[in-house]
Amino acid sequence: MKFKLILVIFYLIGCSLSLFSQVKEVETIVKSKPKADTIGWKKGGLLSINLAQTSLTNWAAGGQNSISIQGLLSLFSSHKWTISYWDNYLDIGYGLLQQGENKKFIKTDDKFELTSKYGLQFQKNFFTAFALNFRTQLTVGWNYGKDTQKISNFLAPAYLITALGIDWKPLSAISVFAAPMTGRLTYVNDEELANKGSFGVKPSVYDSLGNIIEKSNKTKKEFGGFLRIYFSKSDFNWEVLKNISITSKLDLFSDYLNKPQNIDVNWENIIFFKVNKIISINLSTQLIYDENVKIPIDSNGDGKFDSFAPRTQFKEIFGLGISLNF
Repeated sequence: MKFKLILVIFYLIGCSLSLFSQVKEVETIVKSKPKADTIGWKKGGLLSINLAQTSLTNWAAGGQNSISIQGLLSLFSSHKWTISYWDNYLDIGYGLLQQGENKKFIKTDDKFELTSKYGLQFQKNFFTAFALNFRTQLTVGWNYGKDTQKISNFLAPAYLITALGIDWKPLSAISVFAAPMTGRLTYVNDEELANKGSFGVKPSVYDSLGNIIEKSNKTKKEFGGFLRIYFSKSDFNWEVLKNISITSKLDLFSDYLNKPQNIDVNWENIIFFKVNKIISINLSTQLIYDENVKIPIDSNGDGKFDSFAPRTQFKEIFGLGISLNF
């Protein structure tokens, strides 16, 4: 698994470096150059809602009735001065599914992420930058099976990253932020999950009778290196892709103090295709690997979880619905 993860990381970095090496070439083939940065505020956002419904009556081929809804809200607010900038981003995603005779809705997506970064230019396209990133979810998460278990909750986990480093911005649509001085705080604001030691926090200590003699402090502190590679096609006006918006973000983190070779990966991609002013098709993917996140495993296929271990996580959401740009 670790070998596969290393291959994935090198593949992603290789793709990113290849992208950057072709920036100049891209500028010569697009119909118009990227929009020039302007002094002052630049604000905008995207709201997308996707709905799907299936109803079956005496259907010989079989199947189940289902209803699903998924929403995405993405906002940004940036200010540019002559030699500095301040970028702010907020991304919220949530999805629910109800299927068959089960009247309860199952969560399919849950994301809340806020990023703020300030940079001061010291050379053309290079900035000394300080960044804050906060990430969590909004509601309880369950791992469904014969042994249904709560595996997450609001602020459980919550991740706070503070990073100081160098930001390379050759174009307004591209940013490579390398921060050799990064602190990451993991917070688990759920007594049950914290007691188990979920998401890498120190678990509670019990006596022989099962009584807690030392409670978990619900936090895990790390210090290491952080790399974020960001690309957004929305800042370009390419004739061949004029109705498509693409955003890609790759985060890599290594804890200097504990197994620095185990790199945490979070890679997100969002693609929007505008059919018309309101209707859109969207595809979002997310790949995560975190050594501190233990995934329940059913090794013998009986529907019961018998072990926990880190695993590569992958999520893909495809939808047709309405979207509004503002």
